[in-house]
Amino acid sequence: MTALPVPQPRAATSADATRRRAGRSLGIALLLGAVGAAVVLIASGQIWAEGSATVAGGAVSLDASGRDVTGVPAALAVVGLAALVAVFAVRTAGRLLVSALLALSGAGATVAALVGAGDGAALDDEAARTTGDTAATVAALTHTAWPYATAAGGVLILLAGLLALRYGSHWPTMSGRYERDGTPRAARVREPAAGRAKATGPATDPDRPEDIWKALDRGEDPTG
Repeated sequence: MTALPVPQPRAATSADATRRRAGRSLGIALLLGAVGAAVVLIASGQIWAEGSATVAGGAVSLDASGRDVTGVPAALAVVGLAALVAVFAVRTAGRLLVSALLALSGAGATVAALVGAGDGAALDDEAARTTGDTAATVAALTHTAWPYATAAGGVLILLAGLLALRYGSHWPTMSGRYERDGTPRAARVREPAAGRAKATGPATDPDRPEDIWKALDRGEDPTG
């Protein structure tokens, strides 16, 4: 008779595939989140807008960085980094909330960068300070590509958050070695005083002078 092949359990195969996907998603999410936050922090510190203002018959060049335009992307990038680390410190519902915060940080940074890409208010304020005229405005206003680079970094953070929402429940958590599990600890048994007492030397014969001197050397009372 020909032996029939034994089918492998489907459950085990499915579990292995899930673990592999979770491992890949974990590495990708960490990379996306870290790179995205770095891009946002760097790009938001670059020049976003340039122009000129008229001062005493001449023109002076002005520029505004992304953080002059809006500080929201940089702040949300820091929040995203904190959420990316906190994902591994929480479980179940807490992990879901932190993953959502990570995704929202990326989405918020993206929207704020795109809104600030065409903003000229920061340069108008700079022109007013430079000329001393509160009604001064900027001429020849141009914008750089840095706001869009900032938005791209926000998208990377958003993708990291979406991966955490999808696969975060399968990611590992921090070791529970140092966590208290609420189990009552056994009370420490104290040794009776008699057991802790210092062992005394051999019995002292008061009729033998050498025994008396030995007892005195040991700090004992030979008359006791």
